[in-house]
Amino acid sequence: MSDVAITIIDREGEKHVIDAPTDMAMNLMEVVQSYELAPEGTIGVCGGMAMCASCQCYVLSDHELPEMEDAEEAMLAEAFNVEDNSRLGCQIPITKDLEGLEIQLAPEEL
Repeated sequence: MSDVAITIIDREGEKHVIDAPTDMAMNLMEVVQSYELAPEGTIGVCGGMAMCASCQCYVLSDHELPEMEDAEEAMLAEAFNVEDNSRLGCQIPITKDLEGLEIQLAPEEL
């Protein structure tokens, strides 16, 4: 098994350093769900289809991430609390390149 260390700051501001598996085809949203870093039903509402922005996060570290696809760009164009470093966690696959990644979960949209 091959894991990468990722730092996730939850919506209350608490920092969590977690080990994310690179061999399970997971994305960042699924890792947040599996570690229960956001209340159930508040992240990944659309199931990871880039259709709800509930998994929006701010990328705080300087990592090369996959280029944003049209669906992600369109969803972020309509979302609340969007910043220049916003991404949808469901669109970021967990790979070895993410070692040391630091993100903060965006506030929950009400």
